[in-house]
Amino acid sequence: MKALKMLLVSFVILGLTACATGPKFSEMSSTIGQIKPDKGRVYIYRKTALGAAIQPKVKLNGKEIGKAVPKGFFYVDLAPGQYVIETSTEVDRRLSFELEKGQTKYVRLNISMGFFAGHVYPELVESSVGEKEIQDCGYIGEKN
Repeated sequence: MKALKMLLVSFVILGLTACATGPKFSEMSSTIGQIKPDKGRVYIYRKTALGAAIQPKVKLNGKEIGKAVPKGFFYVDLAPGQYVIETSTEVDRRLSFELEKGQTKYVRLNISMGFFAGHVYPELVESSVGEKEIQDCGYIGEKN
């Protein structure tokens, strides 16, 4: 019984330490610069701590731009064009979209059960949904 309690405490601690620790979007949104006129912006976020130990790399057109950190967000400013966001666990999950000048897109990283490990998959959400869901996510920086 004591070993079971210790195991449970270990999982809780792991879950808490695996989440984003940066300032929340709601606290720092006013300090995020404006999008340059010739660019668009993509916010990438993971709103839950479910499957906290699973944090695959997030790639944009094959280049790593961050990680799928639970309750975390980051953003990238990009030239208009076609893009593919990809995550990999047991399988590769891809999202293709087009970005236009001055446009802001929100990509939520969801988790689903897999055979051996959970799958993190990107999903494009409406701006009204993304703006609301990202508020409590902590900034984890961007990797350009």
